[in-house]
Amino acid sequence: MQSYWMQADDEVATLSLREVPTPTPGPGQLLLRVRAAGLNRGEFILGHGLTKKGAVKQIGMEGAGEVVALGAGVQRFAQGDPVFGRFPGAFSEYALIDEREVIPMPANLSWAEAASFPITFAVVYDMLVVQGHVAPGEWVLVAGVSSGVGVAAMQMARALGARVIGTSGSPEKLERLATLGLDIGICTRKPDFYDAVMQATAGKGVDLVVNAVGGSVFAECVRTMAFEARLATVGYVDGVLHGDLDIEALHAKRLTLFGVSNKMRSIEQRVAANPGFVADILPLIASGRIPPVVDTVYPFAQMAEAKARMESNLHAGKIVVAVP
Repeated sequence: MQSYWMQADDEVATLSLREVPTPTPGPGQLLLRVRAAGLNRGEFILGHGLTKKGAVKQIGMEGAGEVVALGAGVQRFAQGDPVFGRFPGAFSEYALIDEREVIPMPANLSWAEAASFPITFAVVYDMLVVQGHVAPGEWVLVAGVSSGVGVAAMQMARALGARVIGTSGSPEKLERLATLGLDIGICTRKPDFYDAVMQATAGKGVDLVVNAVGGSVFAECVRTMAFEARLATVGYVDGVLHGDLDIEALHAKRLTLFGVSNKMRSIEQRVAANPGFVADILPLIASGRIPPVVDTVYPFAQMAEAKARMESNLHAGKIVVAVP
């Protein structure tokens, strides 16, 4: 079978297409005929820690496909089932997935649409529901709302009854996101959105912040927080890994700051929230209340172009590679 691999040298990630044996499912595993796979920025940015310097590895972290073989002990799925989920080596014709990571694919989704959901929406569910405790009527600020995680956070927050303010440097992206439910868009890439946020919230501030930008806007995000508000750090596309923290605000307003990452989590920890996701969010996807937002679908042979599109920061939503 064909599979994409990546060589990481210094700050350069080089892709190569290789011919490798088709894997065989072990106990608790399923073999998928991969039909589409989603790109995730963290896998290609060496500073995010998902790929170490000098490493050579099979790439891809999420996708959708058909079940073609079952390992011992698999009970919930059968050959031919369309499914999606998180699994390594997703940019391949075939890949193995742990049964605990498998989610039944709603009939209203295409392969590419299904591949746009697993990692991004699992992360957002962790961020908004498991740790963020978002509630109907609350204000959510998404710094970097046009990113894959940002769009998903906006969609899920709106579907759960919250109101969303989003920042982006692109007025075109904000205009598009307004049609998908963004309540207020602030066109900026700078830490200068406090006044607009306070005006929108009648001086109260926001209840939950999603920082998908990084350290350059961290202090400004803290400034916008209301009493007992929560702040999730989910990325640092700006490359700024430090930010000033107003200790007085943290103390007086009883703020909660938390990170959202799977780097150090075991599979048991990762899948713990899956039943909640399937119960709370999958019906919203299946009913169309949370529609897929796919920026571009690239053919399998154009993996390099898909990676370049992601690195250009011109996309709004997920970039997907279709496997023929």
